[in-house]
Amino acid sequence: MSDETNSKIANELQEYIKYKKKFVFKQLPLEDINGTLFCAGFPLYDAEGKLIGECEKWINVGIMIKSPLSRILSNLFPYDFDFRGFQLKSLEGFFQGIKFKNPEVQKYVFSYSTINAYYMKAASDYNWQDSGNIYWQGTPVKRDSEEYTRLVDELYISAAQNPLFRQALKNVNRPLIHSIGNPNKNETVLTRFEYEFEINCLSSFLKEYDARQI
Repeated sequence: MSDETNSKIANELQEYIKYKKKFVFKQLPLEDINGTLFCAGFPLYDAEGKLIGECEKWINVGIMIKSPLSRILSNLFPYDFDFRGFQLKSLEGFFQGIKFKNPEVQKYVFSYSTINAYYMKAASDYNWQDSGNIYWQGTPVKRDSEEYTRLVDELYISAAQNPLFRQALKNVNRPLIHSIGNPNKNETVLTRFEYEFEINCLSSFLKEYDARQI
């Protein structure tokens, strides 16, 4: 990664952290009405039982959903980007890689994307849920800590250097949801709330930040 790219990421990250502290995020609640899941008054599943990608109130993010923005904004979608000297093939590669203690194995997991990246967790010999620690290049980081939050912020800003991912985020015109996300911090490295907060904030930030650069 060039010094210019490192400097750009550092500057954007600094601005993003400040922006995030002021960002007002209201998560859209999911409601079960007579056995049917709704979000903001709209059903989440169609008549065939498949997740709906978009309605006038939201965009539901997921790699298996038949909607362009739903798919390409998923953590599993293949985007090449550099993060702290490593080349990642997807955001999901990071979130599965941090479940491995061994730095070399972690680096290997970083090369995966799509559903293959998600399945990599089955190859780990370490259960992060027991200790509450994930690992970054051999160093433990408490899952529920400010250090981890900043690590994730830097990850997303780094991913946003990919021009396709960046523009997709700027094309968003409705709240982003992830209806199948896990809500429990003890069970997942990124909860539904954390993910929705992050990606909605990042989308809003990039629209404003890039407009100021013109």
